[in-house]
Amino acid sequence: MLTFPNIITAMITPFHEDGSVNYEAFVNLAKKYADEGTGILVAATTGEGAVMTEDEKLKLFKMTADALKDKTLVMGNVGTNNTAQSIALAKKAEETGVDAILCIVPYYNKPNQEGCYAHFAAIAKATKLPIFIYNVPGRTGGKIEPPTVCKLAHDFPNIIGLKDASGDLDYAGYVAANAPEGFHLYSGDDNLTLPIVAVGGEGVVSVAAHVIGKEMDEMIQAHKDGDVQKAAKLHQKYLPFMKGIFCTVSPVPIKTMMNMLGYPAGPFRLPLVDATPEVRAKCEQLLKDIGKM
Repeated sequence: MLTFPNIITAMITPFHEDGSVNYEAFVNLAKKYADEGTGILVAATTGEGAVMTEDEKLKLFKMTADALKDKTLVMGNVGTNNTAQSIALAKKAEETGVDAILCIVPYYNKPNQEGCYAHFAAIAKATKLPIFIYNVPGRTGGKIEPPTVCKLAHDFPNIIGLKDASGDLDYAGYVAANAPEGFHLYSGDDNLTLPIVAVGGEGVVSVAAHVIGKEMDEMIQAHKDGDVQKAAKLHQKYLPFMKGIFCTVSPVPIKTMMNMLGYPAGPFRLPLVDATPEVRAKCEQLLKDIGKM
């Protein structure tokens, strides 16, 4: 039976200097976060999944699933704006051993709600894997509305969760109130983690967890345990960091920080480029402000 931790780390993908995937570094980093109690999301936005090949993703899925079997939740990103392509990748993901898959609302096409429903329904019918819908209007140019999410969750038992990066607490509140019992609502914005948990969410699919995963887990658990004041204080303490890691397009800041902290995160793949001196200085200061450097 799947268990869902407070934190799912949306992992960076380390690359070698020649641009190839550093699989060993990824798995070692995934083990570190699993030991800290977080789940692992592979090859999504933070992992530069948009510029990875299908073979690279599937290899990462399998290596991570093999390394972390029965230790923590492993989720693979299979979402694209092409329904047939997403279905094909989901079927291949079944063979890798991942526990669940993440599917983004189709970008560029900007389907209406009927199209969004049909897209996710087709994927749900084609795979046995549990599915998380990923709503991120700032990247896709469109969104899936809360009633559509809830209808899908009621109609398809393997649509089990939502990563919501809409920035809209009304959105999260509607899903929390109207989705089936046991539906997993996660924030997709680090800075809104506590507010979303407060309206009925379960946790966060996190970028900040690369650096402050333990602290964010403590914050969420404090709220769940009824210590609202402690949770609020932790939120206030780390909010500048949670917002600061998006001072330029993600994952540039967090990957820059990981390199600063001595992890083999490596370079970026185009069209992303290295942080400017100004962004590097900001990253260094953010780490100093929370005592990590």
